[in-house]
Amino acid sequence: MSEYESIWSDLQGVAFEQGYLDAGGVRTRYLRAGQAGKPTLILLHGSGGHAEAYVRNLAAHAEHFDTWSIDMLGHGYTGRPGHPLEIPHYVAHLAAFLDAIGVATASISGESLGGWVAARFAIDHPERVHRLVLNTAGGSQADPVVMQRIITLSMAAAADPTWETVQARIKWLMADKSKDYDDIVASRQRIYRQPGFVDAMRDIMALQDPEIRQRNLLGPDEYGRITAPTLVLWTSDDPTADVTEGKRIAAMIPGARFEVMPDCGHWPQYEDAATFDALHLGFLRES
Repeated sequence: MSEYESIWSDLQGVAFEQGYLDAGGVRTRYLRAGQAGKPTLILLHGSGGHAEAYVRNLAAHAEHFDTWSIDMLGHGYTGRPGHPLEIPHYVAHLAAFLDAIGVATASISGESLGGWVAARFAIDHPERVHRLVLNTAGGSQADPVVMQRIITLSMAAAADPTWETVQARIKWLMADKSKDYDDIVASRQRIYRQPGFVDAMRDIMALQDPEIRQRNLLGPDEYGRITAPTLVLWTSDDPTADVTEGKRIAAMIPGARFEVMPDCGHWPQYEDAATFDALHLGFLRES
């Protein structure tokens, strides 16, 4: 039997806090580890996700960074504005979050939707990004098959958050389908059971609508404006796009580094935390 995976076990021994703050009028939930005064690192999860996407990475990063993993706008236990969410909404919320914690400049690392938001933030606010990591990031293309799959799995899980529907959404993220991911499933199931979350998920899914997605996509002109040192991190088994797409993104960003993690899906920071932490910290700590 494989070892049982638990969010609490991942956090045992880690000096962390969970809390809320006001970011531009939005009650925003965060997990924080590390000391004030260290360089700031913001971790951004993917579409329909939450701060626990990074539970396995807080300890390693807290040694070197004041590390914040947040529930993004409309996600998790963060406030929901009640309208379809597009990239500028997330970017404005991220800027407000940095203002709320009193930080002018931070390193930003985002996975999937979080990577899309991080890239756009680096384009719009270059003076506020020290280093940038795009981890299996969205925003570079519109694959109708993938978009429909995300809508189907996400809406099914939100509309009827049974163990099976939520587990199907989680397993889709992972390369290893043999595991049950019980603790992550239980955590997400509780989020999806909140009153009104079906409407919240519908707003989150706006970026899977072809017309809305098109006006938010990033292309060579946008990626070419990124000035922060950038790591594009991809995986062998990402369900949203293959390694070729990751390379294409990296090629559009001046001086970007490209790395591939084997035997991982859409959550490499969780599936192989040790490898991710080594790559991630190696890049983020470069002077």
